[in-house]
Amino acid sequence: MKILETIAAFKAERDKIGGSVGFVPTMGYLHDGHLELVRRARAENITVIASIFVNPSQFGAQEDFSSYPRDTERDLAMLEEENVRLVFMPAIEEMYPQGFSTWVEVEKITERLEGESRPGHFRGVATVVAKLFNIVQPDSAYFGQKDAQQLAVICRMVSDLGLNLDIVAVPTVREPDGLAMSSRNIFLTAEERKAALVLWKALCLARGHWEKGQRDVASLRQEMASLIEHEPFANIDYISIADPETLQEIDVIDSPALVSLAVRIGGTRLIDNTMLGV
Repeated sequence: MKILETIAAFKAERDKIGGSVGFVPTMGYLHDGHLELVRRARAENITVIASIFVNPSQFGAQEDFSSYPRDTERDLAMLEEENVRLVFMPAIEEMYPQGFSTWVEVEKITERLEGESRPGHFRGVATVVAKLFNIVQPDSAYFGQKDAQQLAVICRMVSDLGLNLDIVAVPTVREPDGLAMSSRNIFLTAEERKAALVLWKALCLARGHWEKGQRDVASLRQEMASLIEHEPFANIDYISIADPETLQEIDVIDSPALVSLAVRIGGTRLIDNTMLGV
């Protein structure tokens, strides 16, 4: 496994690779969810390339860029164990050199949910992902379904710009008790870790009611909110039941629907989702 820190060095190595390339972009502090992306990429391609880059442009002024967990030595050992061929690990100055002034904006589907709660977030995501796609030139790129809106934004960007690669969505990887794996879970205390299960419980509650025939969105949302509000550590940011492609809220579930939520558990903001009707 080779680790490249500059665009020029990476491109020189990339030019030596023939056959299909699967790409897994990450911000590091890897867990089994990331490794599942790598394994899927390895199963479907001749070569796997990963990146590790904590992207400052997708963090707001009051967000946790400086404290975002990092453990590069551990990350690289995990990627090498999974037979990743190249790891692109640039410095901030390499990705955003002095005078950088070009940004990718995906409209409409970025205006709600995470986009509303975190202004500018998806401009940073779309820009860095587009740049990584241009540098890496993969045949396929792999993203987890846990970040459902991010996945929708990237799919829209790839479609709108006619980028020559496939986006592969990989199901959310969960802990045995249902908590979605996330690098931010490390910030939870023992009590908060137990409280964080309320996100998965709320999603399961919505699914249970839907399976019994409930189609009224307002009722489902209220049931979810009531469950979460009984957890003292939890503070709801949003609960959404929306069209999975446009992310527009719906009133009645008569086709596939994305149920997603963001909840603060203590000082840690967590997101999760599930699909109904698929």
